[in-house]
Amino acid sequence: MREKLDKFNKNRLRSSYISVIVSMTLVLFLLGILSTVLYHSKSLANKIQENVAFSALIKADSKPLVVKQFQRQLELSEHIKRTKFISKEDAAKNLEKDLGEEFVQFLGFNPITDAIDIHFHAYYTQTKQLHEIERELMAIPVVQEVIYDKSLITMINENIEKLTYALLILSLTFVLIAVALINSSIRLTIYSKRFLIKTMQLVGATKSFIRKPFIWKSILHGFVAATVAIISIEILTYYSSNFFPELQKLHTSEAKIILYTSLGISGILIPWICTYFAVRKYLKLTTDQLHY
Repeated sequence: MREKLDKFNKNRLRSSYISVIVSMTLVLFLLGILSTVLYHSKSLANKIQENVAFSALIKADSKPLVVKQFQRQLELSEHIKRTKFISKEDAAKNLEKDLGEEFVQFLGFNPITDAIDIHFHAYYTQTKQLHEIERELMAIPVVQEVIYDKSLITMINENIEKLTYALLILSLTFVLIAVALINSSIRLTIYSKRFLIKTMQLVGATKSFIRKPFIWKSILHGFVAATVAIISIEILTYYSSNFFPELQKLHTSEAKIILYTSLGISGILIPWICTYFAVRKYLKLTTDQLHY
């Protein structure tokens, strides 16, 4: 009879641990998916901003060597991602192709000037006012005019800012929900052992001695849950990239390290904190209060 009772208690305890791990895994998986979307949306927004070009039109009397030095100076700047020199001949050919007419032969001369397309890093166009960027470029002696789509860049920045705030609020809300669900699962497990905790306390065990096995077990459960969640996200991303190839380009090694490290730390830290306060609660209760 005693053996059956012990076996029943072990099975019930094992079932309780499995339910805690499963619940934490699901919560961490959803949290990881949301974090992945937030991270990749930022990367995608940066790519869009970096594809918007500022065209610096070069003065007609500028010497080719001076223009090359100017382009080289731009490429060495930490704010600039890349540049591209477009000669007036190439620009005329592209324009004639778009218009479907040879305007150079009709006019007798090429009215287009040489230009350098400048692509800034995303953070620079976000932190700098557009007119400041234009003023800095116009201060260069060989630059005649700076052309860019101001309304497009403003619209992109505003929409990205709104999207970022919305995703941050959603992420924060989900983090709070995740903490609440994990905390609830852990509290139920600790609640089933409240009499054991009080018994250990009554026989002279210190608070740190009582807390230690619960905390280590929660850390282990959190580690297992985080590992399963990370593997599940990786599998989902791998198969999703078959339908969306661009996703594989965004999901770089750097992105994986940042996302999965954060998820692993969350999987360990949240159960640790929740267990600490759950055990602390029952350590403060009297024997009579344990029945309520």
